[in-house]
Amino acid sequence: MAHKKKISKANGQEIDVDVLVIGAGPTGLGAAKRMNQIDGPSWLIVDSNETPGGLASTDITPEGFLYDVGGHVIFSHYKYFDDCIDEALPHDSDWYHHQRISYVRYRDLWVPYPFQNNISMLPKDDQVMCLEGMIDAAMEARVANTKPKDFDEWIMRNNGEGIANVFMRPYNYKVWAVPTTKMQCSWLGERVAAPNLKLAVKNTVLGKTAGNWGPNATFRFPAHGGTGNIWINVAKTLPKSKTRFGPENGHVQLVDAPGHRVLLGDGTTVNYKKLINTMAVDHLAQAMRDEELINLSKGLFYSTTHVIGVGVRGERPKRIGDKCWLYFPEDNCPFYRATIFSNYSPHNQPPAAKKLATMQLADGSEPSSTEAQEGPYWSIMLEVSESSMKPVDVKNMLPDCIQGLLNTEMLRPNDEIVSTYHRAFDHGYPTPTLEREGVLTQLLPKLQNMDILSRGRFGSWRYEVGNQDHSFMLGVEAADHVVNGAAELTLNYPDFVNSRANTERRLVDGAQLFSSEKGKGDLQNGMTEAVRNNSSTRVPATQGAQVGS
Repeated sequence: MAHKKKISKANGQEIDVDVLVIGAGPTGLGAAKRMNQIDGPSWLIVDSNETPGGLASTDITPEGFLYDVGGHVIFSHYKYFDDCIDEALPHDSDWYHHQRISYVRYRDLWVPYPFQNNISMLPKDDQVMCLEGMIDAAMEARVANTKPKDFDEWIMRNNGEGIANVFMRPYNYKVWAVPTTKMQCSWLGERVAAPNLKLAVKNTVLGKTAGNWGPNATFRFPAHGGTGNIWINVAKTLPKSKTRFGPENGHVQLVDAPGHRVLLGDGTTVNYKKLINTMAVDHLAQAMRDEELINLSKGLFYSTTHVIGVGVRGERPKRIGDKCWLYFPEDNCPFYRATIFSNYSPHNQPPAAKKLATMQLADGSEPSSTEAQEGPYWSIMLEVSESSMKPVDVKNMLPDCIQGLLNTEMLRPNDEIVSTYHRAFDHGYPTPTLEREGVLTQLLPKLQNMDILSRGRFGSWRYEVGNQDHSFMLGVEAADHVVNGAAELTLNYPDFVNSRANTERRLVDGAQLFSSEKGKGDLQNGMTEAVRNNSSTRVPATQGAQVGS
């Protein structure tokens, strides 16, 4: 028999709601936005941070440089997501639109992205090695009658040994902080590009490069406030009376699942009927004090993400140009990705008239003058992964990254660094390890049987639906499921939602469809047909973890 955990009511306040949402990142805000639109059950959203956004927030350095929590851009699979962010930032002047310009740094060359489609840019010996591997892989794939058992085997079958060794294995290890042999491959979907052998041979012979590819070939970015500004403004569209943000008002101390109660940091007790959780599911298990779930969640693996920012005085160099983000598979730098963050918006760095002192030159030497001077300024944002399988030198990470920028010719020795930033995010990437599905297929149903829907990048731990649009819709669909029993397609059928225009939900007159049996039936029929033809629902994507994550 389940017993209620003892909850001390220090301030005596008690709140009753039908649905409690924990976390005000994209998933939690998606759930709250949908609950508010449906205007049915009572609800409340809580978060321990004063500022909403979660892992899609933005920091500002004292000098005035902006850095996102990793590389985020806006591209979407859902009209509802588009509606909501357009409502939050409704003016053309709120956005900059970009064509993705992305490269891989390899042997002092900039190889156009994706690498496996542009081996024509490699030295001749490497071209031969990669083409031989691709031919061998294509021949072996014709007789293969089993699915790849892990990500490494998928790489070998699709790319061959040459590309695997020079790019796919080292790059993905730098991203995920685990070897590719320890990762499953069901997450790939639209994330990793399978090379086209005929096109690769043709381009290599003709010396051509492959064109833009992938779901984020074009993207938009907020003019002001970075990615975090989107979610700050989405939160503003919610009734303030239904939000509790801050280290006391919104911090979850204890989740009493049998009693359907949550204790907040200020002593407030929230009684709920259904709980939509978006905090990391391993943290949820700890907050529940549930030993079975705690032990089960230990089977989930994640990596820590270190975000490093470097602000530089001067005009943006021609060698940098209008590049967006860049990949680094080699060991001459600790980071796996660099984003030229100043290219996304001119407001991501201080105005040129602002006077800043030079902290150091890029080669580590002292500047000739420490007197504050005017700009202009530009900036680079770097990402470094860390895990128990990939330890890093945290103490020396910033100087090591600056040296890596020199090694890859991103910086010159005499470039003036006027600002630096370093922040570690403990839960950075939810790793799709071989053990993941075995854990999630037990953990998520156990929680749901307790009236808890755990959703989001770390709430449901599925990276393949971890982009901002996916995360937001995980919350929206969880709300629809709670209210109307609607199918959660993003969680359960990522290939389906990634291969179609998801137009059923709209912000205006969009709640009714999912409260009708016809609406649910129409969508279910479409989903069933797509799942029946599952082999055609996958669309190719990038070479590993991608921007937009």
